Amino acid sequence: MTIQADTWLYVAIQKIGNNDQIVGQTDTESNVTFIPAFLSKDAAQQAMFHLHLEKKGKYELQAIIYEDLAGYAMEGGFLIFVLDEEGNVLERLPARA
Repeated sequence: MTIQADTWLYVAIQKIGNNDQIVGQTDTESNVTFIPAFLSKDAAQQAMFHLHLEKKGKYELQAIIYEDLAGYAMEGGFLIFVLDEEGNVLERLPARA
């Protein structure tokens, strides 16, 4: 699978007051920070149970084009992991050489 610049992905957004923040996660085994992204809203909804989220946090799913998400990820020092509904990694973006 290859994600194109114009591919829409779903991400979890945490509502913090008047601010929205894309949810990031840390893979503690490899010490990698990443943004979990999904190919469909349904997969994202099912996978929310597998993410490490604040219990009292307010979250919603939003679609974002990969090109924009990649910009946010690079700015924050994150990779993007495309996950399935069970939280399994389908693809790592952007790829590291």
